[in-house]
Amino acid sequence: MRARNLRESFQFALAGVWHALLTQRNMRIHALAAAVAAVTGLALGFTRIEMGLLVLTITLVLAAELINTSIEAVVDLLSQQHNEFAKIAKNVAAGVVFVCALGSILIGLILFLPHIFESLF
Repeated sequence: MRARNLRESFQFALAGVWHALLTQRNMRIHALAAAVAAVTGLALGFTRIEMGLLVLTITLVLAAELINTSIEAVVDLLSQQHNEFAKIAKNVAAGVVFVCALGSILIGLILFLPHIFESLF
């Protein structure tokens, strides 16, 4: 279905995000982790630059999960039986999320640890 106007485009996009949240366990995990990280960053007094990096990192992980979900749906649509190329596509899409999630952990450590150590000592 093609959007007739900008409002409908936004509705379709939000429906896609909502679908991923309702149907994908990992999307819910990432969304929860994102909310915890954002609230914690605010509570620790992150600077605007630190919050900007955190928001960018959160966005990257959530976007990767949305892309992974869409690739899995298309592969499932096109390949009803086991296919090595379908397996590769799904595994690589999942790998993108994995790499983004690992990167987000490293960025989280860089951003959060100095604030945590500062509040402890």
